[in-house]
Amino acid sequence: QVQLVESGGGLMRAGGSLILSCTVSAHTFGTYTMGWFRRGPGNEREFVASINWNGSITKYGDSVKGRFTISRDNADNAKSVYLQMNALKPEDTAVYYCAASRALAREPYVESDKYTYWGQGTQVTVSS
Repeated sequence: QVQLVESGGGLMRAGGSLILSCTVSAHTFGTYTMGWFRRGPGNEREFVASINWNGSITKYGDSVKGRFTISRDNADNAKSVYLQMNALKPEDTAVYYCAASRALAREPYVESDKYTYWGQGTQVTVSS
């Protein structure tokens, strides 16, 4: 069974930085497409960022471009994906979810329904 565990959320002032981590328990993690999504208060789930299997291609939602960076470590002792969040804004407040797709796709997905496995979410709160 594939499990995703996020960590790194918390409370931060506007302009600050946080890094989220997602560790995946999967033998073939190195072939997975990975993504980050978020759901803010009263909002629908929103695409944040995604990365293909070897990290060569990344995609970002318009609201986070230039501020957030997604990366991954496929080493056996890591099997993790990260989201570096800089220049945080109050509107970044949300529960952030890590997602995984087994599909070995050249380009990472932006649609949430392409992802099969989801983490439990980690809260990020940005104060003004």
